[in-house]
This record gives sequence, structure tokens and C-alpha cells, in this order.
Amino acid sequence: MATPKFGFPSRVRIIKTDDFSSVFNFRKRISGHYLAIHYQYNSLDTPRLGLIVGKKIAKRAVDRNYMKRVLREQFRLHQHDIASLDLVVRVQRAYEPGDYPSLVGEFCELLQKLGKQIEKRKSMS
Repeated sequence: MATPKFGFPSRVRIIKTDDFSSVFNFRKRISGHYLAIHYQYNSLDTPRLGLIVGKKIAKRAVDRNYMKRVLREQFRLHQHDIASLDLVVRVQRAYEPGDYPSLVGEFCELLQKLGKQIEKRKSMS
């Protein structure tokens, strides 16, 4: 049995504007206190991640980059538990290093909620 790899190669990143637009046009989302996750099924064998942290949320680039770094790390650690989806994570409320435990908990909760919705859809069809 092969051990899962926890890398974050470029093939699991959503970079192109068209890819972001297609996820938003699919209009499926789940949200929590800090995050909103927009999702769409993809035909790849791995999930992909796109991040949005607006200037209205955090004025300084240092703060926006910290938020993105935390979310990338959480995705990297949990990517093996996620189905083949394109995820666009949008930060709704600013968070700081002191909020890290609650953010990690919320991210995990949203992924579990997303997994339940996917299973529910599979069982209906």
C-alpha cells in the first residue's frame, strides 16, 4: 500500500480565470463563520484549490498572504479526503494567528459537510 503524498503541485491549483468562473457559475457553496467554499465536480482524479482573499477583508498583503498560506496548508493535509472537486475558498472574515484552531476546525467541518452533500447526491441518482 502506497503512502499518500502531501505535496501541493501546480496541477492541484486553480489559477485561470475561466476555471474560477466555471466554479462560481455552478452555484454550489457551503459557508461558515470565516470561509465560504464554492465547489464544482471535475474530471480529474484529484481535487483542485483556488483561493480568494479580498482587500476588503485584509488591507495589507502580509495579512492576505498569511490567510492564503494557512488555507493552502489545510488543503494540502486534507486533499486525500476530498473527492474530485474544484474548490474555491473565499475568506469572508479576517482571521489572525490566534484564530488558527477555530479556523482549522471550521475548514474540517466544511469538508465533512461537503462530503455528506456529495454522498447524498450520489445516493439520490
